[in-house]
Amino acid sequence: MALAHVLGFPRIGAQRELKFAQESFWQGVTNEAALRETGALLRARHWKAQADAGLDFVTVGDFAWYDQVLGTLALLGAIPARFGFVPQRLTLVEYFTLARGGKQHFAMEMTKWFDTNYHYLVPEWKADTEFNGGVDWLFEEIAEAQALGYRVKVALIGPLTLLYLGKMKANDRGELDNKVETKVETKVETKVDPKLALLPNIIAGYKKLLAQLQVSGVEVVQIDEPILALELENDWVQAFPPTYAALKPAAPPLLLTTYFGEVKAHAALLRGLPVMGVHVDLVRGADQLDTIVGEWPQDKVLSLGVIDGRNLWRCDLDSVLARLKPLQAQLGDRLWVGSSCSLLHVPVDLKCEDKLDTELKSWLSFATQKLSEIVALKLALNTNGLSNCSKVADAEFIASRAALASRKISSRIHNRLVQKRLDSITEADAQRVSQFNTRIDKQQAKWNLPLFPTTTIGSFPQTQEIRISRAAYKRGDIGHLDYLDKMRNEIRLVVQKQEELGLDVLVHGEPERNDMVEYFGEQLWGYAFTANGWVQSYGSRCVKPPIIYGDVYRPEAMTVGWSQFAQTLTDKPMKGMLTGPVTMLQWSFVRDDQPRETTALQIALALRDEVRDLERAGIGMIQIDEPAFREGLPLKASEWKHYLDWAVRAFRISAAGVADETQIHTHMCYSEFNDILPWIAAMDADVITIETSRSDMKLLNGFGAFSYPNDIGPGVYDIHSPRVAQVDEMERLLRKARGVIPDRRLWVNPDCGLKTRGWPETYAALENMVTAARRLRAEVEAELKAA
Repeated sequence: MALAHVLGFPRIGAQRELKFAQESFWQGVTNEAALRETGALLRARHWKAQADAGLDFVTVGDFAWYDQVLGTLALLGAIPARFGFVPQRLTLVEYFTLARGGKQHFAMEMTKWFDTNYHYLVPEWKADTEFNGGVDWLFEEIAEAQALGYRVKVALIGPLTLLYLGKMKANDRGELDNKVETKVETKVETKVDPKLALLPNIIAGYKKLLAQLQVSGVEVVQIDEPILALELENDWVQAFPPTYAALKPAAPPLLLTTYFGEVKAHAALLRGLPVMGVHVDLVRGADQLDTIVGEWPQDKVLSLGVIDGRNLWRCDLDSVLARLKPLQAQLGDRLWVGSSCSLLHVPVDLKCEDKLDTELKSWLSFATQKLSEIVALKLALNTNGLSNCSKVADAEFIASRAALASRKISSRIHNRLVQKRLDSITEADAQRVSQFNTRIDKQQAKWNLPLFPTTTIGSFPQTQEIRISRAAYKRGDIGHLDYLDKMRNEIRLVVQKQEELGLDVLVHGEPERNDMVEYFGEQLWGYAFTANGWVQSYGSRCVKPPIIYGDVYRPEAMTVGWSQFAQTLTDKPMKGMLTGPVTMLQWSFVRDDQPRETTALQIALALRDEVRDLERAGIGMIQIDEPAFREGLPLKASEWKHYLDWAVRAFRISAAGVADETQIHTHMCYSEFNDILPWIAAMDADVITIETSRSDMKLLNGFGAFSYPNDIGPGVYDIHSPRVAQVDEMERLLRKARGVIPDRRLWVNPDCGLKTRGWPETYAALENMVTAARRLRAEVEAELKAA
């Protein structure tokens, strides 16, 4: 009999209960007991949903107070020593300090979880890092689930993935140690990742943890090793057999899980590992089944991730069942069906959506509905045909067929005008009139900016008053003119404060925008929006990704009025703010009936129209943000070029329709850029701003080594922490940046937008930033005069 399970369930709650409990705790409004109570209620609710749907296990260990990687470090006792916290006595206050920083501490670095929009806290490794055990929160959760009568499967990040995702640190500021050890074997010198020197330590920590789980009566441990979907160096691949051979004697049955891509290259490795079973992703690795199944061991479970954990379209259950049914004779009860990856990446429950139209809603499946799809497949596999299935399973198959048929014939999906415009694009549409050196001279003549010009990334604090006004307008409680007046008053305030601070290039603050993708999607044809389709991005930060269901088209200008009004309030340059085509794509749930690059190109054409309208309205600087540019990379480097080529082309088409004097900016954050710098340069933005403060400007080194030709604004302070960076800290970072980037190309700005921060800390931090820039400016000008 096939079994059914999921690799994880969203932790935030259908109404973002965890988010509000976290933020209330951080603000001191509620205590730790109240926060823990909310967590326990959410866990119990989510386990009940899994059990009621008919899954064979509930998944425990997928809950985290902020991030599952940080939670694993806390469990193993491997938190950064620089914080001075005792791992075994770690409190929630200290845990959140690791993630968010504090007055005395720099927060841990944060980056994207593989190619998703989820962010994790990067482990900090030192040569003497130990894994001697930490908090017992996981064991409390196991006891909760067992007390409720559930069969428990624990989800853990695997030791090799945890080790791989971390960075070696050299000092107590968390700065990188880039040394690479070498070893010589048979006179052949090979580089060895220094992180692997920690392998004995981390194995010892996992052995202790797994032994405790065995004593706790856990039936299965799902041990996640998604790095197997990467193109791993050989030393990492070779580390798997001895690692799992060492873990097996002390462990409950282990289900090694891979996801986010195919793992065909490791088929023999996976067949030979000493584990109970292996899980593979048949959504992102649809063509790997035959390779994996071939010669599959008769003593191993094969778990197949057939329900998409990263998108929300209903599954074609008949097609999936047709693929799985032949395997049953071979595998019998060793065949498991599940989600491709954790359901962390999709909204919680479609039942919370009461404003989506009936047709569109029938096409969708959120996390709770995906449980039923998985169970329907299990029941169909375990019976002699669909006619013998339960009514619930039969209903899922009927709904799946109806959704597929409806999408094929719906007139709302295809727009002939959009298709015609796509066909008319030429390579000239992706080219600026002149090269950068010509453009930047014209732009400097127009704007006369000082050395180290200061600016921000776009958004300013979204106060409670702004949110109340926006919600009232959306409900119809206030009229359009009243709403316009409230937003314009906020823009006046933002411009006034920027003038007071002495910033050189201003923004309007984006008070009218709920989200940098949702705002634009609401004004484009082909997009739909949910009321409660929230997905966790990091910590308490939740986003509500739009749904791209059809051809994308811009019916009218989206931002011109706001930017034009803001420009009337100042003589300084006002940046128009747009979200780029790749980010609009990456941070949406994208239609699956055409290539992603086609959808990206449709968005690029819509944005191109907006850019040209902004220019005609007198806005001479336009920022087209692409924070998700690198996030879209395939996990295997051999597949990068195709993606990068069409992603660059989409950006250039959105930006290239303007005159030389119009300055195009872009912004990217929380990404490693060094390996894609040729393509970032090919985007040909006049100014790029990037996140660099948490890496202590290390991310900037690649730009210097590459001799990046255009202007750069490295972030000089971390906006994801409430801590106000001091002038000398920012000045130190700027001096490091000057060692990499020529003065005439160097801008000064925060890491990212200021939407999530409060006004007091925002004003203080920007004041310090402007002071740091002015100090360096005066110093350089004095040197030039002396020369």
